[in-house]
Amino acid sequence: MNALNFALAISETVMAIALAPLLLGLVDQCRAWLQNRRGAGLLQPYRTLRKLLKKDAVVAQTASPLFRASPYVQFGAMALATAIIPIFGTHSLLATSADTIALVGLFAIARVFTALAAMDIGTAFGTLGARREMMIGFLSEPALLMVFFTASLITQSTLLPNIVITMTSHELVIYPSLAFAAFAFVMVLLAENARIPIDNPSTHLELTMIHEAMVLEYSARHLALIEWATALKLLNFAAIGLALFLPWGLSAPGDGGLAIAASLLIALAKLALFCAVLALIETMSAKLRIFRAPEFLGTAFLLAVLGLLVHQLLGS
Repeated sequence: MNALNFALAISETVMAIALAPLLLGLVDQCRAWLQNRRGAGLLQPYRTLRKLLKKDAVVAQTASPLFRASPYVQFGAMALATAIIPIFGTHSLLATSADTIALVGLFAIARVFTALAAMDIGTAFGTLGARREMMIGFLSEPALLMVFFTASLITQSTLLPNIVITMTSHELVIYPSLAFAAFAFVMVLLAENARIPIDNPSTHLELTMIHEAMVLEYSARHLALIEWATALKLLNFAAIGLALFLPWGLSAPGDGGLAIAASLLIALAKLALFCAVLALIETMSAKLRIFRAPEFLGTAFLLAVLGLLVHQLLGS
Protein backbone atom coordinates (compact mmCIF):
# COMPACT_ATOMS: atom_id res chain seq x y z
CA MET A 1 0.00 0.00 0.00
CA ASN A 2 1.53 3.30 -1.09
CA ALA A 3 1.39 6.51 0.92
CA LEU A 4 -1.66 7.87 -0.92
CA ASN A 5 -3.74 4.72 -0.43
CA PHE A 6 -2.59 4.52 3.20
CA ALA A 7 -3.71 8.08 3.90
CA LEU A 8 -6.98 7.45 2.08
CA ALA A 9 -7.59 4.28 4.10
CA ILE A 10 -6.94 6.09 7.39
CA SER A 11 -9.23 8.98 6.45
CA GLU A 12 -12.03 6.58 5.43
CA THR A 13 -11.70 4.63 8.68
CA VAL A 14 -11.81 7.80 10.77
CA MET A 15 -14.79 9.06 8.77
CA ALA A 16 -16.64 5.77 9.27
CA ILE A 17 -16.04 5.89 13.03
CA ALA A 18 -17.26 9.48 13.15
CA LEU A 19 -20.38 8.74 11.06
CA ALA A 20 -21.44 5.64 13.02
CA PRO A 21 -23.70 7.53 15.49
CA LEU A 22 -25.34 9.29 12.53
CA LEU A 23 -26.34 5.87 11.14
CA LEU A 24 -28.02 5.05 14.44
CA GLY A 25 -29.78 8.40 14.44
CA LEU A 26 -31.04 7.84 10.90
CA VAL A 27 -32.53 4.47 11.85
CA ASP A 28 -34.33 6.01 14.83
CA GLN A 29 -35.54 8.92 12.71
CA CYS A 30 -36.87 6.60 9.99
CA ARG A 31 -38.71 4.60 12.64
CA ALA A 32 -40.25 7.82 13.95
CA TRP A 33 -41.38 8.84 10.46
CA LEU A 34 -42.91 5.41 9.81
CA GLN A 35 -44.76 5.63 13.13
CA ASN A 36 -46.03 9.14 12.32
CA ARG A 37 -43.85 10.75 15.00
CA ARG A 38 -41.53 13.72 14.79
CA GLY A 39 -38.49 11.99 16.24
CA ALA A 40 -35.50 13.33 18.14
CA GLY A 41 -33.49 14.22 15.04
CA LEU A 42 -30.56 12.74 13.18
CA LEU A 43 -27.99 14.26 15.54
CA GLN A 44 -29.50 12.97 18.78
CA PRO A 45 -26.83 10.23 19.22
CA TYR A 46 -24.11 12.91 19.05
CA ARG A 47 -25.92 15.01 21.66
CA THR A 48 -26.17 11.94 23.90
CA LEU A 49 -22.46 11.20 23.52
CA ARG A 50 -21.55 14.81 24.29
CA LYS A 51 -23.73 14.79 27.40
CA LEU A 52 -22.20 11.55 28.66
CA LEU A 53 -18.62 12.68 28.01
CA LYS A 54 -19.15 15.79 30.15
CA LYS A 55 -20.25 13.81 33.20
CA ASP A 56 -18.14 12.20 35.90
CA ALA A 57 -18.10 8.41 35.89
CA VAL A 58 -19.61 6.58 38.85
CA VAL A 59 -18.18 3.10 39.37
CA ALA A 60 -19.38 0.54 41.90
CA GLN A 61 -17.06 -0.26 44.79
CA THR A 62 -17.04 -3.95 43.84
CA ALA A 63 -15.97 -3.25 40.25
CA SER A 64 -12.72 -4.83 39.11
CA PRO A 65 -10.31 -3.43 36.48
CA LEU A 66 -12.14 -5.63 33.95
CA PHE A 67 -15.29 -3.54 34.41
CA ARG A 68 -13.38 -0.33 33.66
CA ALA A 69 -11.46 -1.80 30.72
CA SER A 70 -14.45 -3.42 29.00
CA PRO A 71 -15.80 -0.24 27.26
CA TYR A 72 -12.37 0.47 25.78
CA VAL A 73 -12.01 -3.12 24.57
CA GLN A 74 -15.47 -3.02 23.00
CA PHE A 75 -14.81 0.26 21.22
CA GLY A 76 -11.35 -0.86 20.13
CA ALA A 77 -12.64 -4.15 18.71
CA MET A 78 -15.37 -2.38 16.72
CA ALA A 79 -12.94 0.28 15.48
CA LEU A 80 -10.51 -2.44 14.40
CA ALA A 81 -13.33 -4.19 12.53
CA THR A 82 -14.12 -0.90 10.80
CA ALA A 83 -10.53 -0.77 9.54
CA ILE A 84 -10.93 -4.27 8.03
CA ILE A 85 -14.33 -3.98 6.35
CA PRO A 86 -14.52 -2.23 2.94
CA ILE A 87 -17.08 0.47 3.68
CA PHE A 88 -16.26 3.14 1.10
CA GLY A 89 -13.69 1.22 -0.98
CA THR A 90 -11.62 -1.95 -1.19
CA HIS A 91 -8.48 -0.18 0.07
CA SER A 92 -9.40 -0.45 3.77
CA LEU A 93 -6.63 0.07 6.30
CA LEU A 94 -6.34 -3.60 7.36
CA ALA A 95 -8.17 -5.16 4.42
CA THR A 96 -5.40 -7.60 3.58
CA SER A 97 -4.39 -8.31 7.18
CA ALA A 98 -7.54 -10.04 8.43
CA ASP A 99 -10.33 -12.05 6.84
CA THR A 100 -13.96 -12.77 7.62
CA ILE A 101 -13.07 -15.36 10.27
CA ALA A 102 -11.02 -12.73 12.11
CA LEU A 103 -14.04 -10.42 11.98
CA VAL A 104 -16.16 -13.03 13.75
CA GLY A 105 -13.40 -13.28 16.34
CA LEU A 106 -13.44 -9.52 16.93
CA PHE A 107 -17.20 -9.56 17.44
CA ALA A 108 -16.77 -12.47 19.85
CA ILE A 109 -14.10 -10.60 21.85
CA ALA A 110 -16.40 -7.61 22.29
CA ARG A 111 -19.26 -9.88 23.35
CA VAL A 112 -17.18 -11.79 25.90
CA PHE A 113 -15.87 -8.61 27.55
CA THR A 114 -19.39 -7.16 27.62
CA ALA A 115 -20.76 -10.26 29.34
CA LEU A 116 -17.87 -10.51 31.80
CA ALA A 117 -18.21 -6.86 32.77
CA ALA A 118 -21.96 -7.30 33.23
CA MET A 119 -21.35 -10.16 35.69
CA ASP A 120 -18.44 -8.40 37.39
CA ILE A 121 -20.61 -6.17 39.60
CA GLY A 122 -22.82 -9.06 40.68
CA THR A 123 -26.22 -7.52 39.99
CA ALA A 124 -29.12 -9.75 39.00
CA PHE A 125 -29.96 -7.87 35.81
CA GLY A 126 -26.36 -7.77 34.61
CA THR A 127 -25.98 -11.52 35.04
CA LEU A 128 -29.34 -12.13 33.37
CA GLY A 129 -28.38 -9.98 30.38
CA ALA A 130 -24.95 -11.62 30.11
CA ARG A 131 -26.44 -15.11 30.01
CA ARG A 132 -28.93 -14.08 27.35
CA GLU A 133 -26.22 -12.34 25.32
CA MET A 134 -24.02 -15.43 25.34
CA MET A 135 -26.98 -17.54 24.25
CA ILE A 136 -27.57 -15.19 21.30
CA GLY A 137 -23.88 -15.28 20.40
CA PHE A 138 -23.73 -19.07 20.66
CA LEU A 139 -26.50 -19.31 18.07
CA SER A 140 -25.65 -16.39 15.77
CA GLU A 141 -21.91 -16.91 15.27
CA PRO A 142 -22.25 -20.31 13.50
CA ALA A 143 -24.86 -18.83 11.17
CA LEU A 144 -22.59 -15.86 10.44
CA LEU A 145 -19.69 -18.19 9.67
CA MET A 146 -21.85 -20.20 7.27
CA VAL A 147 -22.80 -17.00 5.46
CA PHE A 148 -19.13 -16.08 5.12
CA PHE A 149 -18.21 -19.60 3.95
CA THR A 150 -20.86 -19.44 1.21
CA ALA A 151 -19.45 -16.20 -0.18
CA SER A 152 -15.89 -17.50 0.24
CA LEU A 153 -16.60 -20.66 -1.75
CA ILE A 154 -18.08 -18.62 -4.60
CA THR A 155 -15.12 -16.24 -4.75
CA GLN A 156 -12.36 -18.59 -3.50
CA SER A 157 -11.27 -16.09 -0.86
CA THR A 158 -12.04 -15.20 2.75
CA LEU A 159 -10.86 -11.59 2.39
CA LEU A 160 -13.72 -9.15 2.00
CA PRO A 161 -11.91 -6.93 -0.57
CA ASN A 162 -11.22 -9.99 -2.74
CA ILE A 163 -14.86 -11.05 -2.44
CA VAL A 164 -16.00 -7.59 -3.54
CA ILE A 165 -13.56 -7.45 -6.45
CA THR A 166 -14.50 -10.96 -7.63
CA MET A 167 -18.23 -10.32 -7.42
CA THR A 168 -18.06 -6.97 -9.21
CA SER A 169 -15.76 -8.25 -11.97
CA HIS A 170 -18.23 -10.98 -12.99
CA GLU A 171 -21.36 -10.43 -15.00
CA LEU A 172 -24.53 -9.88 -13.00
CA VAL A 173 -25.56 -13.40 -12.00
CA ILE A 174 -28.25 -14.47 -9.54
CA TYR A 175 -26.78 -16.96 -7.07
CA PRO A 176 -29.50 -18.92 -5.19
CA SER A 177 -26.92 -19.73 -2.54
CA LEU A 178 -26.31 -16.02 -1.90
CA ALA A 179 -30.05 -15.44 -1.68
CA PHE A 180 -30.32 -17.94 1.18
CA ALA A 181 -27.20 -16.45 2.77
CA ALA A 182 -28.65 -12.94 2.52
CA PHE A 183 -31.81 -13.90 4.40
CA ALA A 184 -29.71 -15.62 7.06
CA PHE A 185 -27.41 -12.59 7.35
CA VAL A 186 -30.34 -10.21 7.91
CA MET A 187 -31.60 -12.40 10.74
CA VAL A 188 -28.12 -12.54 12.29
CA LEU A 189 -27.74 -8.76 11.92
CA LEU A 190 -30.96 -8.17 13.86
CA ALA A 191 -29.86 -10.51 16.64
CA GLU A 192 -26.25 -9.34 16.90
CA ASN A 193 -27.24 -5.68 17.10
CA ALA A 194 -30.03 -6.18 19.64
CA ARG A 195 -32.73 -5.03 17.24
CA ILE A 196 -36.37 -6.05 16.98
CA PRO A 197 -37.56 -8.85 16.95
CA ILE A 198 -34.79 -10.20 19.23
CA ASP A 199 -34.36 -7.15 21.46
CA ASN A 200 -35.69 -3.61 21.64
CA PRO A 201 -32.86 -1.05 22.01
CA SER A 202 -35.27 1.64 23.25
CA THR A 203 -36.78 -0.31 26.14
CA HIS A 204 -35.70 -0.69 29.76
CA LEU A 205 -38.19 -3.37 30.75
CA GLU A 206 -36.08 -5.53 33.00
CA LEU A 207 -37.60 -8.92 32.17
CA THR A 208 -37.14 -8.61 28.39
CA MET A 209 -34.02 -6.52 27.73
CA ILE A 210 -30.72 -8.14 26.78
CA HIS A 211 -28.11 -5.56 25.81
CA GLU A 212 -29.41 -2.77 28.03
CA ALA A 213 -29.37 -5.07 31.05
CA MET A 214 -25.60 -5.45 30.71
CA VAL A 215 -24.82 -1.71 30.68
CA LEU A 216 -27.07 -0.49 33.48
CA GLU A 217 -24.10 0.03 35.81
CA TYR A 218 -22.12 2.17 33.36
CA SER A 219 -22.18 5.95 33.20
CA ALA A 220 -20.39 8.95 31.72
CA ARG A 221 -17.44 8.23 29.40
CA HIS A 222 -17.75 4.46 29.86
CA LEU A 223 -21.37 4.47 28.71
CA ALA A 224 -20.46 6.86 25.86
CA LEU A 225 -17.86 4.40 24.57
CA ILE A 226 -20.34 1.54 24.79
CA GLU A 227 -22.99 3.50 22.90
CA TRP A 228 -20.44 4.47 20.25
CA ALA A 229 -19.28 0.86 19.97
CA THR A 230 -22.91 -0.21 19.50
CA ALA A 231 -23.29 2.27 16.63
CA LEU A 232 -20.01 1.05 15.13
CA LYS A 233 -21.18 -2.55 15.30
CA LEU A 234 -24.35 -1.69 13.40
CA LEU A 235 -22.28 0.16 10.78
CA ASN A 236 -19.89 -2.80 10.49
CA PHE A 237 -22.69 -5.30 9.95
CA ALA A 238 -24.34 -3.01 7.41
CA ALA A 239 -21.04 -2.66 5.54
CA ILE A 240 -20.47 -6.43 5.60
CA GLY A 241 -23.93 -7.05 4.17
CA LEU A 242 -23.43 -4.47 1.43
CA ALA A 243 -19.98 -5.87 0.61
CA LEU A 244 -21.30 -9.43 0.32
CA PHE A 245 -24.61 -8.88 -1.43
CA LEU A 246 -24.46 -5.38 -2.99
CA PRO A 247 -20.74 -4.90 -3.69
CA TRP A 248 -21.05 -2.66 -6.74
CA GLY A 249 -19.80 0.92 -6.54
CA LEU A 250 -16.84 0.52 -4.18
CA SER A 251 -13.63 2.14 -5.32
CA ALA A 252 -10.40 0.16 -5.72
CA PRO A 253 -6.74 1.08 -5.14
CA GLY A 254 -5.45 3.26 -7.95
CA ASP A 255 -8.79 4.91 -8.74
CA GLY A 256 -8.81 8.65 -9.28
CA GLY A 257 -10.42 11.28 -7.13
CA LEU A 258 -13.64 11.30 -9.15
CA ALA A 259 -14.09 7.55 -8.74
CA ILE A 260 -13.43 7.79 -4.99
CA ALA A 261 -15.96 10.61 -4.62
CA ALA A 262 -18.55 8.61 -6.57
CA SER A 263 -17.83 5.56 -4.42
CA LEU A 264 -18.34 7.64 -1.28
CA LEU A 265 -21.71 8.93 -2.49
CA ILE A 266 -22.83 5.44 -3.52
CA ALA A 267 -21.79 4.00 -0.15
CA LEU A 268 -23.68 6.72 1.73
CA ALA A 269 -26.77 6.08 -0.40
CA LYS A 270 -26.56 2.34 0.33
CA LEU A 271 -26.23 3.00 4.07
CA ALA A 272 -29.23 5.34 3.97
CA LEU A 273 -31.25 2.64 2.17
CA PHE A 274 -30.13 0.14 4.80
CA CYS A 275 -31.37 2.42 7.58
CA ALA A 276 -34.75 2.78 5.90
CA VAL A 277 -35.12 -0.98 5.41
CA LEU A 278 -34.04 -1.71 8.99
CA ALA A 279 -36.54 0.82 10.33
CA LEU A 280 -39.27 -0.72 8.18
CA ILE A 281 -38.47 -4.22 9.47
CA GLU A 282 -38.58 -3.03 13.08
CA THR A 283 -41.81 -1.13 12.53
CA MET A 284 -43.58 -4.11 10.96
CA SER A 285 -42.25 -6.66 13.48
CA ALA A 286 -43.07 -7.43 17.08
CA LYS A 287 -40.53 -8.43 19.68
CA LEU A 288 -40.26 -12.17 20.17
CA ARG A 289 -40.31 -13.84 23.53
CA ILE A 290 -36.80 -14.64 24.66
CA PHE A 291 -37.56 -18.36 24.44
CA ARG A 292 -38.36 -17.96 20.74
CA ALA A 293 -34.92 -16.49 19.97
CA PRO A 294 -33.30 -19.96 19.51
CA GLU A 295 -35.93 -20.80 16.90
CA PHE A 296 -35.26 -17.53 15.09
CA LEU A 297 -31.50 -18.01 15.00
CA GLY A 298 -31.84 -21.73 14.30
CA THR A 299 -33.78 -20.78 11.18
CA ALA A 300 -30.97 -18.38 10.21
CA PHE A 301 -28.41 -21.16 10.62
CA LEU A 302 -30.48 -23.56 8.51
CA LEU A 303 -30.84 -20.95 5.76
CA ALA A 304 -27.09 -20.32 5.79
CA VAL A 305 -26.33 -24.05 5.63
CA LEU A 306 -28.88 -24.45 2.85
CA GLY A 307 -27.12 -21.74 0.86
CA LEU A 308 -23.82 -23.51 1.39
CA LEU A 309 -25.27 -26.84 0.25
CA VAL A 310 -26.92 -25.28 -2.81
CA HIS A 311 -23.55 -23.95 -3.91
CA GLN A 312 -21.77 -27.23 -3.23
CA LEU A 313 -24.36 -29.41 -4.97
CA LEU A 314 -25.50 -27.14 -7.79
CA GLY A 315 -22.52 -24.81 -8.14
CA SER A 316 -24.74 -21.73 -8.10
